[in-house]
Amino acid sequence: MEIIQQIEKGLGLTFVPEVEYGSVCFANNNDDLRDDFKQTFTLINLLDYIFAVLHSPIYREKYKEFLVINLPRVPYPKDATTFWKLVELGRQIREIHLLESPELENYITQYPEDGNNVVEKPIYKNGNVYINDTQYFANVPEVTWNFYIGGYQPAQKWLKNRNERTLDFEDILHYQKIIVALTETDRLMKEIDKVEIE
Repeated sequence: MEIIQQIEKGLGLTFVPEVEYGSVCFANNNDDLRDDFKQTFTLINLLDYIFAVLHSPIYREKYKEFLVINLPRVPYPKDATTFWKLVELGRQIREIHLLESPELENYITQYPEDGNNVVEKPIYKNGNVYINDTQYFANVPEVTWNFYIGGYQPAQKWLKNRNERTLDFEDILHYQKIIVALTETDRLMKEIDKVEIE
């Protein structure tokens, strides 16, 4: 609570433990309410703020040694405007990673070839991810194919974990959502770096 009190003081906002639907707190967390009218923040707002900070490439570079050997140092929000910008970006990334974002339905890839759908040796070539000699996911951005989260490259790992398995219709759709999620994460990380964190 000491930390939360310091954040309250720095932001000029009041912390409420939960969103209270049907009250002023609910209106405060309405997406249509301008940030400068918001008077309170919640745990989910703090989580989204932290999520945004931890996805900042500038932050990751600055604290890379500490991120490997220690707990991350998350700076206090410098002002309410910056806080709400980062809360919004963090919320979008959180929803994408939980596969709850409607953005995931906006597929950017295609799966144009019929076949047995067996994953043999996934290969990235000319914007396509081949799962076997003839079948592929088309229009996969190279940055997405090579994108790291932690020590993993999810676009590659997901397919490698399914080596010699047959992808069903749901698997094909799920992989296309992964590609959207990684592409959007990369885009949002660049947006986070436009906001001055500390």
